[in-house]
Amino acid sequence: MIYNFLFPQYCRDRVISILILCLRVFFGVLFFTHGLDKLMNFNQLSETYPSVFGFGSYMTLMVSIFCEFCCSLFLISGFLLRITVIPMIISMAVAFFDIHDAMFPEGELSLIYLIMFLILFFTGPGRYSVDYLIDKNFKKDKDEEL
Repeated sequence: MIYNFLFPQYCRDRVISILILCLRVFFGVLFFTHGLDKLMNFNQLSETYPSVFGFGSYMTLMVSIFCEFCCSLFLISGFLLRITVIPMIISMAVAFFDIHDAMFPEGELSLIYLIMFLILFFTGPGRYSVDYLIDKNFKKDKDEEL
């Protein structure tokens, strides 16, 4: 059950997989730039960054950088995609509903990211991903044992 969740077998058609790859790379790079900006301006932002759920500005900024910088790299490569997008989904839900109070146009970008990460969560990484390679090698090793 967990295996099928991590390495979904559907959405592996070539055209669909190319589209998923394009979405992963495009939104991953855009999200990565937000995290890189936060990382480069860490000292200034750590004092003024909004505190969420009582974590304080410093800890909230650290979590944001993890979601935007680190998780984006996994998203682009398609490595453990379904686990990777969970913190990204939570981060964008908090940004849209809590930070921007679900208001437009302030929260529009976080809503776009939220919807895109939800779509990627449900579709999986597609054929052109590290997850696909892991699944392919795991199945090959399993077949050799039989």
